[in-house]
Amino acid sequence: MRLGKFSIHSCMDGLFRLDGGAMFGIVPRVLWEKTDPPDDKNRILLALRSLLIKTGEANILVDTGVGDKGDQKFRDIYMIDRNPPLKGALAAYGLTPQDIDIVINTHLHLDHAGGNTCVGNDGGIIPAFPRAKYVIQKGEWGDATNPNERTKGSYIANDFLPLEGLGVVDFVDGNEVEIIKGVSVIVAGGHTAFHQCVKVESEGEVALFLADLVPTASHLPLPYIMAYDLVPQDTLRAKKSLLKQVVEEDWLVIFQHDPRVEAGYLRQEGNKTVLREEVKL
Repeated sequence: MRLGKFSIHSCMDGLFRLDGGAMFGIVPRVLWEKTDPPDDKNRILLALRSLLIKTGEANILVDTGVGDKGDQKFRDIYMIDRNPPLKGALAAYGLTPQDIDIVINTHLHLDHAGGNTCVGNDGGIIPAFPRAKYVIQKGEWGDATNPNERTKGSYIANDFLPLEGLGVVDFVDGNEVEIIKGVSVIVAGGHTAFHQCVKVESEGEVALFLADLVPTASHLPLPYIMAYDLVPQDTLRAKKSLLKQVVEEDWLVIFQHDPRVEAGYLRQEGNKTVLREEVKL
């Protein structure tokens, strides 16, 4: 899809499943199962969607999926189906991992940063995108490298720790930071304290990669907040503020985990924000 002078593309690292109750928090199953039917283990189908931004000067990848380092037990827990994997999705746009200049991590959870690294020929952990700089919020790095009993299950050290020693991490520290002209990060918090969305802007057109602030179109209603979110009141505040701006300024929104709806435009219906038009990237 063209966005001003840029092009933006959905790049999948496959599909996986997470517990539906955890994905919808306080919302009763009788409501969320209408749009997201669970399997016999109460897991709902989710996408592992990254965003490719081609500015003409740089190829930028937002998040890297779950990657290929997990063992069979790991794959079974999350019912991971990497078909095609992220590398194959990039190839469909004529790119290899060597062509990526910048990787932006919205946060460092295993389903967003797992593909940051891979296993090299010698068995060591190496960057999956050898020429790229990895853009990570400084606060998120601190939380990921010092997890507590609640958060440690979401972080896998090999997804990010080896990158720092290789000098390929660019730490950012701030609420709204421009990475390159037209691409900036906005700290939304809530899901993690330093969780960030990515804003893409060119020639007056704007797209917002929502990441885990609004993981699927089913999560557009304000109370639909994941139990995974560490500070749900911050998620609520960020949703109110950003979705209001999205509607008023007619931004395109991109859903990272929705297996059916890649992106779309929103409208306000009374006190509800709803999908106005679905868009394929």
